[in-house]
Amino acid sequence: MSYLVLARKWRPQTFADVVGQQHVLKALAHSLDNERLHHAYLFAGTRGVGKTTLARILAKALNCERGVSATPCGECGACHEIDEGRFVDLIEVDAASRTKVDDTREMLDNVQYAPTRGRFKVYLIDEVHMLSTHSFNALLKTLEEPPAHVKFLLATTDPQKLPVTVLSRCLQFNLKRLTPALISERLALIADAEGVSAEPASLALLARAAEGSLRDALSLMDQAIAFGGGALVEHDVAQMLGALDRGQVVAIAEALAGADGEQLMRLIASADEQFPDYRRLIDELAQLLSRIAVYQATESTDLDDDEAGEIERLASLLSPADVQLYYQIALQGKRDMPLAPDPRVGMEMALLRMLAFRPASAAGSQQGGGSSVASTSRDGRDNTPKTSRTQSRAATLQHQSAKAPSSATTGSEAQRKDEAAVVDTPLSDWHRLIGQLKLGGVARLLAANCAFVEQQGETIVLSLDKRSESLLTEARIKELGKALSAHLDQDIQLRIEIDGATVNETPVQREAREQTEKQASVRDALIADPGVAEMRKLFDAELDEQAVRVVGHEAVDTSSTDDVTKH
Repeated sequence: MSYLVLARKWRPQTFADVVGQQHVLKALAHSLDNERLHHAYLFAGTRGVGKTTLARILAKALNCERGVSATPCGECGACHEIDEGRFVDLIEVDAASRTKVDDTREMLDNVQYAPTRGRFKVYLIDEVHMLSTHSFNALLKTLEEPPAHVKFLLATTDPQKLPVTVLSRCLQFNLKRLTPALISERLALIADAEGVSAEPASLALLARAAEGSLRDALSLMDQAIAFGGGALVEHDVAQMLGALDRGQVVAIAEALAGADGEQLMRLIASADEQFPDYRRLIDELAQLLSRIAVYQATESTDLDDDEAGEIERLASLLSPADVQLYYQIALQGKRDMPLAPDPRVGMEMALLRMLAFRPASAAGSQQGGGSSVASTSRDGRDNTPKTSRTQSRAATLQHQSAKAPSSATTGSEAQRKDEAAVVDTPLSDWHRLIGQLKLGGVARLLAANCAFVEQQGETIVLSLDKRSESLLTEARIKELGKALSAHLDQDIQLRIEIDGATVNETPVQREAREQTEKQASVRDALIADPGVAEMRKLFDAELDEQAVRVVGHEAVDTSSTDDVTKH
C-alpha cells in the first residue's frame, strides 16, 4: 500500500477532530441539532485552516443515514462514501480550473433533479472567488432560491473578491489562523500516534514556520521526519527550515546588549556556513525581542523554564527603550532585505543599525563628554569647524584613557577607588546611586522614576510620580529594596509614596531637563555662529530651530542647508 501523507491521513472526520475553530463549530452544531439549515454556507480563511474539511464534514452530517446531526456516525454507507470521495450526491467543483460561465451552467443543469443516494444534493465549490463575473451572474438566482434538496457549500481564501450579491445570500464563517501553541499540540499528538520521536522545540519550530496553517505544518512535519531519518530533532528541523537554533539567536541578542559589533559579525559569519534563511532569522530575533518586551512590562511568560530563564536574563541586560528600538529596526530590516545586495548584507546592516542608532541615554553612556556643534552642507560634507572636530576627538580619547587604569595603576588600586566612590555616594544623589545598583529591566525603570525623600533609620522613603504608578508592584519594590540593602550593606526597609512631597528630581526628570538645556544651548550656539549669520545674511534666510537635535553629549544639526534655511 502506498504511503499516505500526514495531511491526508489526519484530516478530521468529525467536528470534534477540528482544531481551533470553536466559534464556527458551535454555530454549525446548533443549526444541525435544531435543523435550522441554511441553503448556502461560505467558509473563508487562509490556506490550511480547515475550510474544505469543514464543508465535507457538514455534507456528511447532512446525509448521514442515521439522521441530520452534528455527530455523523461515520459507519453508514453515506459516511464511508463521502470519506472516500465517491458519494454521488456530493459534487465538488474546483472553481480555479472551471471559471467559465459554460462550466457553471453545466453544473446548474442538474440542480433541479432530486438526489440519487442521499438526503441532500450538496455542491461544494472550492476557491469560489476564482469564478468569472458571468459565472457569478449565472449562479445568483439558483444560489438565492435553490430547490429544497440542494445545499451550496462555498470555500474561499479571498472573500473580498466575491460580489456582495453572493455574500448576501450565504451564511459566512470566517476561520481563524491557528496559533503556534495549538499547532504544536496537534503535532505532538500526531507524532505520538505515529511512533515518531519528537523534541518539543522541534515541534515549536514547525508550528511557527507553518504561519497559522495546520496543513502546512503537517507537510513540513512529513519533510522533517524524512530529513531526520524518522525523528524530529531541533537542530535538524532548524537546518531544514534554514533557521538558526535558539542559542544562536540568543547569542545575537547578548552581543547587541554588549554593543559588541565584532561579535555580531562573527556570529553572522558562523551562521552563514549553515546557509540560513535570513528573513526567518530576523523574524526569530524580532520574536525574541517581543518576548523580552512583554516580560519587562509584565514580568510573566508562558514559556518553559529554560526559555523563561533566557528571557529573564536578557531582560536584565537590555533596557526597554533598546528593546523597542531593536524590534522596529528588525521589522524595517526585513522589509529592506529584498533591496540589499544579498540577504547576508541586509542582515548585517540591520544589526549594525541597531548599534548605530541606540537611544541617546544608552549612547551617552558610551561616548565621551564635551559638546560641539555640527552641521551638514548641501553636498553632504561635514561642515563642523576643524577645531571643534579636533577637540571632540581629543575629548573622546581622553574619556577612553580615563576609563581604563594606567599601566602604573594596579588592579587592586582601581578596585579600591571604585569601592570608595560607591561608599561615598549619598542617598540624596539618587540619580548617581541607581547607576551603581545591580538592577535591570522594569525594576531599574521604577528606580529611575523615583526621587529620594528621606532616610529614617533603616527605612528609605522614595517618591513616585502618579503617572508612573503602573510600574509599582510588590515584586519590584522587593527587588529595589534588596539591591539597596546589598549596596549599603545593611537591611533596608523601602517605602515608596505616590506623589509624595519632595523637592528632588527623579533621574528621568533630570535627564529631560538636561536635554532641554542642551537643546537651548545648541540653538543659541548656532544663532551666534558667524557662519550661520553669514548664510542668513547672504540668502535672507531664517534658522529652522526645530531641525537642531542633540545626540548623546553631542549637538548635531540634522538638517541640510535647505532644512536650515527658509527662503
